[in-house]
Amino acid sequence: MKTQWLTVPLLALCAALPVWAAECPAVLQGALPELRGKGQVDLCERYGGKPLVVINTASYCGFAPQFEGLEATYKEYHGQGLEMLGVPSNDFKQEDADSEKTAKVCYANYGVTFTMTKEQAVRGKDAIPLFVELARQSSAPKWNFYKYVIDRQGKVIASFSSLTKPDDPAFRAAIERALGR
Repeated sequence: MKTQWLTVPLLALCAALPVWAAECPAVLQGALPELRGKGQVDLCERYGGKPLVVINTASYCGFAPQFEGLEATYKEYHGQGLEMLGVPSNDFKQEDADSEKTAKVCYANYGVTFTMTKEQAVRGKDAIPLFVELARQSSAPKWNFYKYVIDRQGKVIASFSSLTKPDDPAFRAAIERALGR
């Protein structure tokens, strides 16, 4: 009798797991290491059902000053539900191998408050699943500071090149659309 008492709840829990995974869009499957600390960012848990901007970044890129505009955009729209995720990458040979130096650039130099991960591959055969799915839905980043706007259902509704600044009207319009306006 005791075995049955424990088995039924465990079976119910196990049966529910695939449903939860099926509800999480492909772009949000998995976890990434936080830039600061030893924790993991569970993408589905953190961003599921929320509009999201994903940016591949690099500390030593000429576009790094866009961190300021991205932070301003995040602050402007975060209260309305927008999330932002920065993913440093050395795919274009402009990121430091030392995570602490990357963190200094992001947090101390540019005042970033949105979530940043440790360095990840964003292109080619070594690309992490997040960027494989972003490329499938749109295109792979062609350089650092490529921006993806993702709606609440996990669909890329727009992507923008490095040349697109965070205050660009088309970028802002895509964010507004992701917010459901």
